[in-house]
Amino acid sequence: MMKRHEPTVWGSPEDGPISAGDLTAFGADGFLRLGDLLTPGEVGECLAELQRLNGDPRVRADDRAILEFQADEVRTLFDIHKADGPLGKLARDPRLAGRAQQILGSDVYVHQSRISYRPGFSGKGFYWHSDFEAWHAQDGMPGMRAVGISVALADEYPHNGSLMIMPGSHRTFISCADQTQSGHDGEPLRMLEIRRPDTTSLATLCGESGITQVSGKAGSAVIFDSNCLHGSLDNITPYPRSNVFIVFNSVENTLLEPFAGNSPRPDHIASRDFTPVA
Repeated sequence: MMKRHEPTVWGSPEDGPISAGDLTAFGADGFLRLGDLLTPGEVGECLAELQRLNGDPRVRADDRAILEFQADEVRTLFDIHKADGPLGKLARDPRLAGRAQQILGSDVYVHQSRISYRPGFSGKGFYWHSDFEAWHAQDGMPGMRAVGISVALADEYPHNGSLMIMPGSHRTFISCADQTQSGHDGEPLRMLEIRRPDTTSLATLCGESGITQVSGKAGSAVIFDSNCLHGSLDNITPYPRSNVFIVFNSVENTLLEPFAGNSPRPDHIASRDFTPVA
């Protein structure tokens, strides 16, 4: 466990739509809830495209798709910011990119984008992890100057696997043992392994900060620092949960060689196109 030395907030209230109070809260907690980011009409358009992609057999066979373990259902689909439809346009939306630019104090590019499906009764959760730990070790991201924005496309409740965050955990970096992705050559991945922090470190940080459940209506969002510890539970309710997740990285924090000594991951997981979002 190592204490963070670099800033969480690089910009100022004058740089974008986030107020001074909310910027201070983001710096302290590492995340910020954004209510009613999308209109009901926009949510409907995104859901229609999401359902179309999930029903396309070509998508299931694509390298960018990760299938649900022991099921022929798409769990995650990467690289959606390159699409022309409503999901792809979100990466260029000033409501998202503008907030990322304000927090990071620079132009930004999309490091990673994906849509995640959590169907009722069968949607699997994610264990506690810091995104930055993987991006640093496996992708070569040098610093924590990146944020992720998760936009809910369905109502999220504490009981259907909504996001859990440890407030303030972004101020501590936990190094993890090396882990690799599962799957076989020529076949779609069945799951994407995450680098798990040790339980002693997790218990220590949880004891310091507790756990916040981030729930909200469809169209709401949460923006969080790249080093926040977060996770989610399995969805055993009949209520599906789906979201769009877009990672914005500062153009002053572009990728180097992976710090774990591995080969770089595919571009659809860790983009090396550092073109700023227009």
